[in-house]
Amino acid sequence: MLFNSFQFLVFFPIVTCLYFIFPQKYRWGILLFASCYFYMVLIPIYILVMLATIFIDYFAAIQIDNFLSQKRKKATLIFSIISTCAVLFIFKYFNFFIGNFNMLFQSMNWNYSIPLLEWILPVGLSFHTFQSLSYVIEVYRGNQKAEKHLGIYALYVMFYPQLVAGPIERPQNLLHQFRIKHKFDQSRIILGLRRILWGMFKKVVIADRLGYYVNQVYDNPADYHGVTIYIATFFFAYQIYCDFSGYTDIAIGTAKVMGFDLMENFKLPYYSRSIKEFWSRWHISLSTWFKDYVYIPLGGNRKSVPRWIMNLFVTFLISGLWHGANWTFVAWGSLHGIYLIIENLIRPIKIKNHNKLIQFVQWFTTLNLVIFAWLFFRANDLNSALLLIKNGFNFSFSESCYELKNFSWNNLYSEYWIAIISIVFLEIVQFASRKTTIEKYLENWPKFFRWSFYLILTEMIIWIGYYGMEAKFIYFQF
Repeated sequence: MLFNSFQFLVFFPIVTCLYFIFPQKYRWGILLFASCYFYMVLIPIYILVMLATIFIDYFAAIQIDNFLSQKRKKATLIFSIISTCAVLFIFKYFNFFIGNFNMLFQSMNWNYSIPLLEWILPVGLSFHTFQSLSYVIEVYRGNQKAEKHLGIYALYVMFYPQLVAGPIERPQNLLHQFRIKHKFDQSRIILGLRRILWGMFKKVVIADRLGYYVNQVYDNPADYHGVTIYIATFFFAYQIYCDFSGYTDIAIGTAKVMGFDLMENFKLPYYSRSIKEFWSRWHISLSTWFKDYVYIPLGGNRKSVPRWIMNLFVTFLISGLWHGANWTFVAWGSLHGIYLIIENLIRPIKIKNHNKLIQFVQWFTTLNLVIFAWLFFRANDLNSALLLIKNGFNFSFSESCYELKNFSWNNLYSEYWIAIISIVFLEIVQFASRKTTIEKYLENWPKFFRWSFYLILTEMIIWIGYYGMEAKFIYFQF
C-alpha cells in the first residue's frame, strides 16, 4: 500500500481508531493484522517469504539466548544470517550475477547460459531483512534478550509505518514499545499529523513533480546536453531527498499518532560541509547499520592505513549493492567510498573552518560531489551514465535553451516554476527549523500562522500534488 494513495487515507484512521479502542493485550494483534494487510495489498503471496524469514530469525535468536556454548551461539548466528541473506540474494541479486556470468560466457564464445528467474522483487525486502539481521546480531552480542512472543517479534519486523522503506530500527529502540500501553494523547496526535502533512508535501508536491522532468532526461540521455543535464541531476537530488525523507516523515508521524517513536533518518543532509557529515545526516538508520555491522567488524580505522582504506571501500561497495542489483549502484557506492578515503587522507591539513568563505567552499564542494554521484544512482545503466557525463560537458547555452523550450512537459513554464518555488519554500522552512524537528518547530508558532501554514500545505497537496501508481516511493524497489 502506498502512503500517497486513497487506500491509505482510509486505512490509517481505521487502524488507529481500532488500536485505541481495543484493550492493550489485543493491540499487538491489531497492528500485526493491519501490517500484513498493508503489505499484501501489493503482492499477497510474498507474505510467505517474509513469514519464513521471521520464523527462522525468531527461533535462531531463542537458541542463541539459550545456548551456553559460544561455539553453538556463533554457528546459529551464521545459519540465521546465511538463511536470511539467501532469501535476499535469490530475489534481488540472483539475476544480476547470473546475467553478468552469461555475458562473460558469451564474450568467451561459450554457447551456454543460465536461465534467469522471472520473479518480482518483494517490496522493501532489503529493509526488513536488515532489521531482522540487526535483531539476531544484537541478541548474539548480548545487547538484547530474545523475544519469546512470536507475534510481537513478527510485529517488530512488519510494523507497517516503516515496513517497506525504514527507518531500519534496532530491537533496543522498537521492540519494547509494543508492550507499552499508549494512551490517546491529543497533543502527540497533532504532532504526528503535522509530520505526516509535511512528508506528504515533500512527496506529492515536490518529488513527484521533479520526477517528471528527471525521467524525461535520464530515460533519453542522448537527447540532452549541458545545463539541461545538470538541472535534471540537481532536480533528482531534491527528488530523491523529498521522496525518501517524505516517506520517513509520514512513517514517523503515523507511528507517533499511535504512541511509537521511530528514529530520525534525515537531518538536512544537503547542509553538510563534508562527505562524512553527509553520511551522518543521510539515511542515518542504514549508515549506522553498515558502521556497526560491517565497517567496525572488518576492523574499522583501528587497522593499518591500507587495511582501513579497504574496510571503508568495501563497506561503501556493499552499501551501493544494497541499493540495487545494477552496476550503477556499485559505482555510486564506490564513488562515495573514494570520496571518504580522499577526505580522510587530507583531513590532517589544518583549515580554519570558522572562516565563512571556507565554510561556503566546503558546502558547495560537498553538494556538487553528492549531486555528481546521484547521476550514477539515477542512470538506467553505466553506458547511460557515461553518456550523460559526456553530454553534460557540452555547455552550449543556446542548445540547452532549445532543449528546455521543446521539453515535453505539459505547461512547462508553470510546472518548472512551481517546482522551483516549492524547493525554495522547503529550504526556508528547513533552515528555520534546523535546530529541531518540523512538528516541534511549528508548535511555537502563533495559532493563526500555524493553521494558515497547515491550510497552505493541504491546498498544495490537493490541487498541485501528483498521484497514482506511477508515483511510488523510490526506495520501495530496494
